[in-house]
Amino acid sequence: MNIGEIRAKYLEFFEKRGHAIIPSAPIIPENDPTTLFTGSGMQPLIPYLLGKEHPLGDRLVNSQTCFRAMDIDEVGDNRHTTFFEMLGNWSLGNYFKSKQIPWLFEFLTEVIGLDPKRLYVTVFIGDEKNGIPRDTESVALWKELFERKGIEAKEVALGSGADGYRLGMQNGRIFYYDASKNWWSRAGAPQDMPEGEPGGPDTEVFYDFGTPHDKKYGQECHPNCDCGRFLEIGNAVFMQYKKERNGSFALLPKQNVDFGGGLERIAAAKNDNPDVFATDVFEELIELLEYYSNGKSYDDSRHTRSFRIIADHIRAATFMIADGVKPSNTDRGYILRRLIRRAAQHAIALGCAQGQEKENELVRCAIIVIEKYKQWYTKLVGEEVYETISREIWQEEKQFAHTLEHGTREFGKMISDNISGEQAFMLFTTYGFPLEMTLEMAEEKGKSVDEMGFKQLMEKHKATSRAGSEQKFKGGLADTSIATTRLHTAHHLLLKALQIVLGSHVKQRGSSITSERLRIDFSHADKMKPEQIAEVERIVNEKINEALPVACSTISKSEAEKLGAQQEFGAKYPDMVSVYSVGPKGATKENPQFEKAFSIEFCGGPHVENTKELGGKFKILKEEAVASGVRRIKAILA
Repeated sequence: MNIGEIRAKYLEFFEKRGHAIIPSAPIIPENDPTTLFTGSGMQPLIPYLLGKEHPLGDRLVNSQTCFRAMDIDEVGDNRHTTFFEMLGNWSLGNYFKSKQIPWLFEFLTEVIGLDPKRLYVTVFIGDEKNGIPRDTESVALWKELFERKGIEAKEVALGSGADGYRLGMQNGRIFYYDASKNWWSRAGAPQDMPEGEPGGPDTEVFYDFGTPHDKKYGQECHPNCDCGRFLEIGNAVFMQYKKERNGSFALLPKQNVDFGGGLERIAAAKNDNPDVFATDVFEELIELLEYYSNGKSYDDSRHTRSFRIIADHIRAATFMIADGVKPSNTDRGYILRRLIRRAAQHAIALGCAQGQEKENELVRCAIIVIEKYKQWYTKLVGEEVYETISREIWQEEKQFAHTLEHGTREFGKMISDNISGEQAFMLFTTYGFPLEMTLEMAEEKGKSVDEMGFKQLMEKHKATSRAGSEQKFKGGLADTSIATTRLHTAHHLLLKALQIVLGSHVKQRGSSITSERLRIDFSHADKMKPEQIAEVERIVNEKINEALPVACSTISKSEAEKLGAQQEFGAKYPDMVSVYSVGPKGATKENPQFEKAFSIEFCGGPHVENTKELGGKFKILKEEAVASGVRRIKAILA
């Protein structure tokens, strides 16, 4: 059973049970500037899990494309991928455990055909300190389902993962774990949840491949063991509690179900092969790479890791580029650049030609990905998309070839002695020279590399980058470049123009601003008419041409509210706030003249000092609906 068949059967199974099929959201979050990528199936649905009504009802199902950058360094084993599809079904206050668990068991055993004797489950052991009981309801349901198949379902209380390595399987079928394994909330464990935060226990399903336990991971094996015998294939979260002001937990009035199952992992279980790269979506990629790698084989353990890294990274890069990401040195673009270059590095290790022609091996891999997925994901359809993906990968690979030349020269200057952590870090950050290549070349010369020193510097670098990213993405700005800054100021003009043309009910509901375009989500029920769009464009361009000063003032929140300063929906502001006002002529920071200003907004900047700096002409590219009562505009400065 291939990936496409499993995906189709899952959607059909839950559609027959009253679920509306919803499309996969892009892997680039549309309304969440706090994170770079969509990393789980439930991420785009958080507003609805927290109480917002979904326009398609309270039973939903889909297959969501996901990307997890933190797993890049894990790729190479038999089960980690950066890009994956998550099968999901949700109940928004409709059904609960008594339907979800039997449906899940039926789908896995009857529809997919997994042997129930190979399935093991985990549940929440409870939290006595916080007054949260053991999840005996889920246990009772699982016991009945297994017993119908003639399988004894013994309960075993383990607790933590460390306890699992100590206590082992004990002939169990249902295993109790603590909050570190079987509890979900955005804040983590119950004790870490703030007042009002929802959360709940989950139950996870594991497939047993029956491989021997590797004691390097722990003395005894258990479902959450990392030795590879068990693979988690599904996780149903039962969001049923809310933390109260006094620290206690109360039942939510509407209790939700959030299920996520790894599509590739379910396929691996169906194949009874723990290697997710043995599934059909990777098969042709690996065959192509074997063909161009001068006789090297995926089954040769010396090369398996390289085959896996190339296959995973090019699949992820293909979807990223289709969603509009381009290689760069910052944020999403940096992650994409790292994926392509890491794939190129391992293609070199396999002996594949690099950067020589437009349709080289990595580009051919991307074409295979497009053909495999375009039936399900229309963003991959079309000659323009094909050309864009091919061009970006090829150009990045060519640029990497030049980088390697420079890095190799610098390496040659250092190799008279062992390579320090600082030197390896400089090769990586300045010349884009991967650590793996530094290690290989040093080994050839009989020299060592201070890997620990390199990793310590990398952790410090990542922490700094994360902090910078959190700051940059505050308010929806992708970066603080001049181009992005200009569009940020244009965003303020646009919001005010929308209020003038459509009415004072218009409020900002989200934003995303890059160096290439701005995007605003705003409250308005109806599709804008062409004449309304034209009038908004006219007003914004008029204010640009008027060369109005842009002043920043720090005033009290209450004073800003009295002035009618615009606030972002849902944002919380301190007692003293930064306010940006546009106009009138003659206004300054010392004398902002708020009463005559064109627009006033709560904002942390950055902005131009005068609207004449925006340059060019403001142009609306697209106006569309994104949710009930919320419209979206994408615009540029041409």
